[in-house]
Amino acid sequence: MRFKKALGLVAALALSMTGLTACGGSGGTAGGGGGGTIAVVAKGYASPFWAAVKAGAEAAGADLGYSITFNGPDTETDVPRQNDQLQQALVKQPSALVFAALDSDSQGTVLQQFTDASIPVVAFDSGVPGSDIPKTTVATDNAAAAGEAASHLSELIGAKGKVAIICHSQTSVTGQDREQGFRDWVAKNAPGIQIVDVQYNNSDQAVAQQQAAAILQANPDLAGIFATDDDGAVAAAQATETAGMTKTVKIVGFDSGKPQMDLITAGTIAGSVTQNPYEMGYQAVVAADKVIKGETVETFIDSGYYWYDTTNMKDENIQKAVYE
Repeated sequence: MRFKKALGLVAALALSMTGLTACGGSGGTAGGGGGGTIAVVAKGYASPFWAAVKAGAEAAGADLGYSITFNGPDTETDVPRQNDQLQQALVKQPSALVFAALDSDSQGTVLQQFTDASIPVVAFDSGVPGSDIPKTTVATDNAAAAGEAASHLSELIGAKGKVAIICHSQTSVTGQDREQGFRDWVAKNAPGIQIVDVQYNNSDQAVAQQQAAAILQANPDLAGIFATDDDGAVAAAQATETAGMTKTVKIVGFDSGKPQMDLITAGTIAGSVTQNPYEMGYQAVVAADKVIKGETVETFIDSGYYWYDTTNMKDENIQKAVYE
């Protein structure tokens, strides 16, 4: 098992508010020890990934004596709803804001209002691209994590042969970093591997499955597929099963989720790199605490990632990081 530790732990935020009510996505107050309130506004709320982030944030709040409110829109495309939640947080004057932006361009004005109110901002996950308001960003080093995936796929196929990339987004920072991180590792370490195709699907599993099927048909000698998210990995597995190529095509994924984990257990997917959303939430609150106290924080804090497969899926650290 390999775990890339976060670089520099940074501490949690304090807020003086007692409850942030979500506008749309659910929310609520947890933890608390009289040290104030930290408002966490995420890109989503209901998915297992955000549930793990929430659990980590709440654990840090309990350890550091803060009340944590956690909110996010019901879907990761609902920018107006997230903006409403930011405004609600601002009205309640928390000690700090922990924020993952859906649209940093349209949210710069409200973030400036937090700064004008002397409320520090800590970014997490995809952060707030293009903004200098956040004091730090707590996130996965997606390029390095994709390099880890490339290393394992290379080992699985003997460092040679044709591979394809099923990418969840051509425009998001995470999609770009994961694709480029994979490409960079291959170029540097496995010149015998040829990347023959890359397809983008906006995390649409049905589209990803059609793309994978087309790649397999065009490349009957394909050796491997790297999928940059769990939807893509599951789609690639389904396509190889339909084509009868599960024995010859090795699939490496990203993130977790029960469908992908089940396919790893079954052997259809070789393994995956998972982010550590629990640690991301925990370290974001830790960072906020340090900022509140006037302590220095690094501009980027790596929340870490794990490679997992059938050999280590039951490991305690893996179980804390993966989500269903």
